[in-house]
Amino acid sequence: MKNAPLIIEPRKRDLGGFTVGRVLPYAKRRTVGPFIFFDEMGPAQFKPGTGIDVRPHPHIGLATVTYLFDGEIRHRDNLGFDQVIRPGDVNWMTAGRGIVHSERTDQAHRENGQFMHGIQSWVALPESAERTDPSFHHHPKDTLPEINEPGIKMRLIAGTAFGKTSPVKTFSPIFYLAAEAQSGATLPLPDSYEERAIYVVDGEVEIDGTAYKGGRMVVFDDGENPTIKATTKTRAMLLGGAPIGKRFIWWNLVSTDQALIEEAKAAWTASAQSNFIDSVFSLPPDETEFIPLPDE
Repeated sequence: MKNAPLIIEPRKRDLGGFTVGRVLPYAKRRTVGPFIFFDEMGPAQFKPGTGIDVRPHPHIGLATVTYLFDGEIRHRDNLGFDQVIRPGDVNWMTAGRGIVHSERTDQAHRENGQFMHGIQSWVALPESAERTDPSFHHHPKDTLPEINEPGIKMRLIAGTAFGKTSPVKTFSPIFYLAAEAQSGATLPLPDSYEERAIYVVDGEVEIDGTAYKGGRMVVFDDGENPTIKATTKTRAMLLGGAPIGKRFIWWNLVSTDQALIEEAKAAWTASAQSNFIDSVFSLPPDETEFIPLPDE
């Protein structure tokens, strides 16, 4: 008798006026492949005069992946990149040894209001790459491979699946797909990865005879071959990859070594105290605000 899959329901987190549903990390499952963090942003309607204002903050040891269904966000980082992300595009930011970025709503959308919905994930870097140089890459949706089957449309955000490879540079075996399924269609799942999961964004699926509504992550055992059928029009994210191993995570910092996290914490505090002049961390151009190091 096979084990029942692990079901993870998002826990609500307030990011300063904007609520997200946090799926990973979870007490019973810290990672799925290299995915160490998984948030559903929204869905939320921002009223005129409001928007997202995530002030500059640091990251180490990971790559951030932003994918939107609705709305726009402007990314700025201390490498000088200034990029608006729109639905279907991918922003992939490799923090490596250290990067600082902000995420904000542009003035036009702030004045008029906008509907926002998307997924933000962190992918832990393998130990051999966690001190790599930071970088940022934007991939418009038209550059990402599509996999189309009867009643199914999938966009390959990152990694390799079903014979296709995303142009996004990754550092360990991974797959990440945004899928849209019509009622009655069967969702395929790549079978060449040890760790795999599906996050049902909206709609409903039936997995081996059990129904799962939107707002659920279903994590499968290694070697399991589930049958996933959409019972309504459904949107879902398929994700996974090779196991990444143990990671320390504190605030926005991820590492195989707690000492590197302590080093980054001290560097962020020292940089703030020096007004980010001749410091380890700097602010993105035209940014003056920042998020202070949280209390322990």
